[in-house]
Amino acid sequence: MKYRIKITPIDKWVINPVNRFIGKSTTGGIVLFLSAIVALILANSPWKDAYHHIWEHKIAFGIDNKFMLDKTLHHWINDGLMAVFFFVVGLELKREIIGGELSNPKKAFLPVAAGIGGMFFPAVIYLFFNPTGDAHSGWGIPMATDIAFALGVLFLLGDKVPTSLKVFLTALAIADDLGAVLVIAFFYTSDISFTSLIVGSAFLILLILSNVLGIRNTFYYGILGVGGLWLAFLISGVHATIAGVLAAFTIPANVKVDEIGFIAKMKEYLHDFKHADPNDVPTVTPEQLHILEDMRTLTKQAMTPLQRLEHAMHPFVTFVIMPIFALANAGVTLTSDTASTTTSYVAIGVISGLLLGKFIGIVGVSSLLVKLKIANLPEGMNFKHLMGVGLLASIGFTMSLFIANLAFKNPEYIQQAKIGILVASLIGGTLGFLFLYFNKDKSESKVLIKNTNLH
Repeated sequence: MKYRIKITPIDKWVINPVNRFIGKSTTGGIVLFLSAIVALILANSPWKDAYHHIWEHKIAFGIDNKFMLDKTLHHWINDGLMAVFFFVVGLELKREIIGGELSNPKKAFLPVAAGIGGMFFPAVIYLFFNPTGDAHSGWGIPMATDIAFALGVLFLLGDKVPTSLKVFLTALAIADDLGAVLVIAFFYTSDISFTSLIVGSAFLILLILSNVLGIRNTFYYGILGVGGLWLAFLISGVHATIAGVLAAFTIPANVKVDEIGFIAKMKEYLHDFKHADPNDVPTVTPEQLHILEDMRTLTKQAMTPLQRLEHAMHPFVTFVIMPIFALANAGVTLTSDTASTTTSYVAIGVISGLLLGKFIGIVGVSSLLVKLKIANLPEGMNFKHLMGVGLLASIGFTMSLFIANLAFKNPEYIQQAKIGILVASLIGGTLGFLFLYFNKDKSESKVLIKNTNLH
């Protein structure tokens, strides 16, 4: 049977290439990396003063000056846009816990334990260099791993690494993200307004009840989540990004129509559409339009609201929110004092925590559990792969920069932390990529020699 799908010039030259670009696994990491480079260039250009000043512009929302939210652009990015980022992180967490890599306790145990080790040791190493004073509060900075960057580097290796390694790093990074969210919730909050917190809790309970009652409209959850839960948390003093994660966990994760029902009903619609009277013009008939609407409704009911939201929002977070965050936070002006800044205790603590702490925590804890036969490495993975993951996990970038802004009020400490994060992320990412790349080549050569000798 012949059929025609019309491809317009805009499809051929714009839409399809853009979709292919967005669909690549490495694209998010590349865009984030380029945004960081642009921020660094602007922060060290003749326009550096304008670059730093733009983020300090105030944006206010209110009604008759009675209820005002007056914050800087930088603050809105870190508390507003990043709440959307954490919302998507929460959706991913819930999906993984329900039906992903964290749903099987036996498979999830090793990457989760490695993630915990990869958070504990970096904090301990940082505190070794900064045991007291205001710098002490930065212990959470080296605990976090940047999923986008770490997985981006890993996917650049393609088939040079086993799929199980990518799955292991994904599960580890998700556990790491959950840990980072808990750290922010319990340790990086300002003075708490319990009245606002009670209001936020009421909205959270309402969202949970809505899920139980079967409400599946994502717009409804968006209104209550943003206008109620997020706003209340923003005012309460508990960091607003936590509201994003909590809201995500209330999104329904069940389908209204199962696979068998979907297939059977869709066959009926296809049969009706096939036998509907055509009108031989570009537009469809009212009957055909009605059938197509029924198909769209059925397709929507066959998807979980959670996965539908995650799929729809992921490109926005990856290609809008994360680049804006990088532009606003990665710009470090390098001066003659940069060398001394790099050797400050804050920077050394961050660099050592990310590079050494992550490696010791992930590789050490995983090796111990495997040797004690409490857990097994995923099929296809070996200890060299594990060491490569330990290096890649030192890419803290997004989450570390975010926590640095929460941990310090002193701009000098924030500058030192940023330098440490950028240095550690660059070194860890490069070493991890090279280590996995060359060790894979060696292992392939050994297999080739062995096979040659057999013949």
